[in-house]
Amino acid sequence: MDAVLNKVGSYWLGQKASKEFNSVGDDINSLSTSIEGGTKWLVNKLKGKMQKPLPDLLKEYDLPIGIFPRDATNYEFNEETRKLTVFIPSICEVGYKDSSVVRFLTTVTGYLEKGKIADIEGMKTKVMIWVKVTCIASTGSKLNFTAGMKKTRDRGAYEVLRDGVGIDKF
Repeated sequence: MDAVLNKVGSYWLGQKASKEFNSVGDDINSLSTSIEGGTKWLVNKLKGKMQKPLPDLLKEYDLPIGIFPRDATNYEFNEETRKLTVFIPSICEVGYKDSSVVRFLTTVTGYLEKGKIADIEGMKTKVMIWVKVTCIASTGSKLNFTAGMKKTRDRGAYEVLRDGVGIDKF
């Protein structure tokens, strides 16, 4: 009788422990979906998913590494939908060597394609007035910014990471 109770007790404890471990895994998964971009990479690393640096992702899609500010290092990228969300510590603007200026919200989203980011939200450029950037496409040595109208710029101006300068409003 003691042997039977020991086996039943062991089985029950094993089931209970297994349930608890699964619960911890579920907690980690729900935590990873609820954490904003800055620390999500840590959860992904703990889960064994390490993403490449943002400049490497941009290079892979044939885009210049400097189209986002230097401190925009945290991002989420869904490979199935190709949706890219880039997290920037504060609203800022970046001046480029071709004298163009781009403003960024703290979250910029768009859809990556080879040589292009489309349906951009959270980015503006100055074309006499501040205009929302909706698409950036790379064609050879040129970048085409669609901001109300298409504006072609030298791609070389965006090949270097630059610091963003904080601004009060977007």
